[in-house]
Amino acid sequence: MKIGILSLQGDVIEHFNATKRAAEELKPDALITEVREKKDFENLNALIIPGGESTTLMKLLQREDLIEEIKKIRNIFGTCAGAILLSKSHLDLMDIEVERNAYGSQLDSFSKKIHTSLGEIEGIFIRAPKIKSFGRNVSIFAKNRNEIVGVEQKKKENYYLAVTFHPELSGTKIHKYFIQKIEQK
Repeated sequence: MKIGILSLQGDVIEHFNATKRAAEELKPDALITEVREKKDFENLNALIIPGGESTTLMKLLQREDLIEEIKKIRNIFGTCAGAILLSKSHLDLMDIEVERNAYGSQLDSFSKKIHTSLGEIEGIFIRAPKIKSFGRNVSIFAKNRNEIVGVEQKKKENYYLAVTFHPELSGTKIHKYFIQKIEQK
């Protein structure tokens, strides 16, 4: 299994470390690699798009001509800005609409317990987006009270997971879940 971390901008090292720890516990022979250019997409089973700045990430993807490469990946996990990129208004991979910086500025960042399909976890929200709406084939994965902060979608042979918080800063639980989803296919 080869899992790439999109390494153009954002929480790259945090995701790399969380994914590596998760893989060591579940699938020790997994290869975790940074993805920066077209050749890095070869033989990827999955891609993680980290949080960062969504406008900057889209510009970098366009400049490096990586959008079509991303669309070929069958399993993608996007966090914060990564969730924005998966939405209909950006890469159009998931049937979701996302509002950028929905909780305010960097100063309005917060951490709190949220409910996920895996139980309660610490959700760290940094200039976080909100999932405004989603299609009927999208399942709720995580909630912050009544707000939806995580969703997943299976589209034919593809699996997508999007969360509006930063799970890479609070452990490996969601990274393990993503790896297990890839293995089930």
